[in-house]
Amino acid sequence: MGPPVASWPSGPHRPTGKAMLNKYARAFFTRVLTPFAALLIRLGVSPDAVTLTGTGGVIAGALVFYPRGEFFWGTVVITLFVFSDLVDGNMARQLGRSSRWGAFLDSTLDRVADGAIFGGLALWYAGGGDDNVLCAVTIFCLASGQVVSYTKARGESIGLPVNVNGLVERAERLVISLVACGLSGLHMFGVPHIQVLLPIALWIVAVGSAVTLVQRVVTVRREAAEADAAERAVPQGGETR
Repeated sequence: MGPPVASWPSGPHRPTGKAMLNKYARAFFTRVLTPFAALLIRLGVSPDAVTLTGTGGVIAGALVFYPRGEFFWGTVVITLFVFSDLVDGNMARQLGRSSRWGAFLDSTLDRVADGAIFGGLALWYAGGGDDNVLCAVTIFCLASGQVVSYTKARGESIGLPVNVNGLVERAERLVISLVACGLSGLHMFGVPHIQVLLPIALWIVAVGSAVTLVQRVVTVRREAAEADAAERAVPQGGETR
């Protein structure tokens, strides 16, 4: 269950264009999905049940369709269930139940869903797609995406803000990959040469994830050095030098 949309700071710390886009896109879908979330609440459905169902749908769409090269229908199924990530958070806010457990469950299952998407694509390239290079690139997308998320979580767990907007974060990885998969699937409807989009997208995600990983590692190193220096500057009496 995603946290509430945070307000943007004023002054010199202005949000980036990407952050603004994410903010307004989330606000738009929140308005659209609020009635549906309210309906689920009236039916007695819990936010955690929506989270689990959404993840299960993504896994099924990715591992049933993608390994067979059915990218269009797989993407349709995945996209429908991806919206559960907004619905469960909306439900939690309406119920006033936003919690650490909900945030933990949501974040954990996001990693599972991402693994299923790229795992399904890797299975295709290892099998019917018959392309070991793209299989390796897809596996790198899977692994690097998990590590990018881990670096932020680990940095925050040791008290660092990890204040960086990476080049390709989870939202960008999903949008680029799913749009390319869906369009590539139009090949089965007779659209020529459209399937070339998926390999291009995977290379973009792989390179972008690598850059994002470096950005986060460098940021954590800098913030850790600053935090350590600040601690050393405070004597035992508690006053700064």
